[in-house]
Amino acid sequence: MATILLLSIKRTAQATARQCVIYHSKGFSSGVDSKLPFFQNHSVRRLGSLPGTRWFSRGTGVRFMSHGTASKTASGRTRKGALLIAGAAAAVAGCVASGCHFQRAEMATRIPKVEEEEGDIVERCKSFMSPPVTDINLLQQRKGEMCTRMEMLIMETQAEFCRALEDVDGGSFKADRWERKEGGGGISCVLQDGKVFEKAGVNVSVVFGNLTEEAAKQMRTRGKVLKGKDGKLPFCAMGVSSVIHPKNPHIPTVHFNYRYFEIEEEDGSKQWWFGGGTDLTPMYVHEGDAAIFHNTLKEACDNHHPQYYPDFKKWCDRYFYICHRGETRGIGGIFFDDLDSPSQEEAFSFVKSCARTVVPCYLPIVHTHLNEAFSQEEKDWQQVRRGRYVEFNLVYDRGVKFGLATPGSRIESILMSLPLTARWEYMHEPAKGTPEAEMLEVLRTPREWV
Repeated sequence: MATILLLSIKRTAQATARQCVIYHSKGFSSGVDSKLPFFQNHSVRRLGSLPGTRWFSRGTGVRFMSHGTASKTASGRTRKGALLIAGAAAAVAGCVASGCHFQRAEMATRIPKVEEEEGDIVERCKSFMSPPVTDINLLQQRKGEMCTRMEMLIMETQAEFCRALEDVDGGSFKADRWERKEGGGGISCVLQDGKVFEKAGVNVSVVFGNLTEEAAKQMRTRGKVLKGKDGKLPFCAMGVSSVIHPKNPHIPTVHFNYRYFEIEEEDGSKQWWFGGGTDLTPMYVHEGDAAIFHNTLKEACDNHHPQYYPDFKKWCDRYFYICHRGETRGIGGIFFDDLDSPSQEEAFSFVKSCARTVVPCYLPIVHTHLNEAFSQEEKDWQQVRRGRYVEFNLVYDRGVKFGLATPGSRIESILMSLPLTARWEYMHEPAKGTPEAEMLEVLRTPREWV
C-alpha cells in the first residue's frame, strides 16, 4: 500500500521528493486492500452536526518521499517507516508488477483543532446495534484512551449507517455478535435480500492478542520495524467496515473502512496508526453521482488540509487497481493508511471527519436511482462488474490474507464484502459506443470528478 508523507516543507524539498515516486506504466500500483478483515473497519455518523458546518484549511505543504528504512523521532521512538506498493498478489493472478516503491504518510502539522464533547459512554451505548465489544465498565474506566474513543466511534458509525439504510430499504439488519477466543470479538450487521439492497454488511471488530509470525511478516514487508519480546508482539486492532451491494444496477456499490491499530514493542512503547477510506463502484457513469460523492469527501478533507483530497484520491486510484484486468475497481474516492502524525488527537480528528461523510456521500445517490427502471442486459452487466469486485477482494486484498493468517478469524466476516451473486463470461467485452463501454473506459483511465 502506498502512503503519502504530509508535512510542511520548502518548495525545493517538495520538488525533489516528488521525483522519488515510482508509478506503474498506467499510473497505478497493484494495490491491495488494507482493511483488517476480521476486524473490518469503517465509521460513519448521523449527520446532524454537518449542516451549517464551515470547513477551514491551512497552507501547509505536501511531499512524496521514498523510504527504505524507518526513521526516528526526536525522542528516539521508531517511526513506522514505509509502505510497499507492489503486486504481491499479482503473481497469483499472473500479473508481474512493473515496479514498487516505499512511501511514508503523515498529516500536515498545522491542523485546526476543534474541541468536541464526546458525551457519556453509557448514554451513547444506548443507540448501538448491540452492546459494545468491550465491557461498558471497562470503557468508562478508560474513557480517555484512544482504544475506547475509537471503539465508541465505530459502534456509533455502525448503528447510524445501518439505520440510514434501513430507512431506505424497509428491511432490518440482523446483528450477529461473535467472540474471538484469542481475544476480542465483533458485531456483524447484515441485511440480505432486501427491497433495495441485495446484500448490505456493516461490521465492527475489536480484537487483541499477539500477532502471528505471518501477520508480522506482512507488516514488515510494508517497511514496519517491529521488535517483539520473546517473539511476541501484543496488538490491539479495531474498526468498522461496510460493503453495500444494491439490486438496481444504477445504484453503485459503496465500500468504506476506518480502523485503528496498536502494537506494543519489547520496551513497552507502542506503535499506533489509523487507516481508512471510502470508495464508489458504479456500474454506469453518472456524472452527477460522481460529483456528489467526491465533493462530499473533498469538503471533509479540506477541513484539515487542501492537499489531502487530491493526494488521497490518487492513492485510492492506485490502491484499488486490478492489475490482471488493467482496470480500477471503481471511480475511487479517498484512501490512506499508517496515519500516525502529527499527533494522535489530530489524526483521530481527521478520521472522524472522513467517517462522517459516508451517509451524505452515498444516500443521495441511492435516492436518485431508487425507482429507476433497468433491463436484464443492465442486470447482466452488473453481475459481470461484481465479478471484477470479487477478483480484487480475493486476489489483492491484503486484509483477507491477514485475517486468514490470524488464529480465531471469523470467515463470515472476512468474506462479508463479497456480493450475493456475480457473473463471469468468457472473453466479455461491451460493444463500442454503449454505456457499458463508457464505464469500462473510465475504469481504464480514471478521471478527476471535482
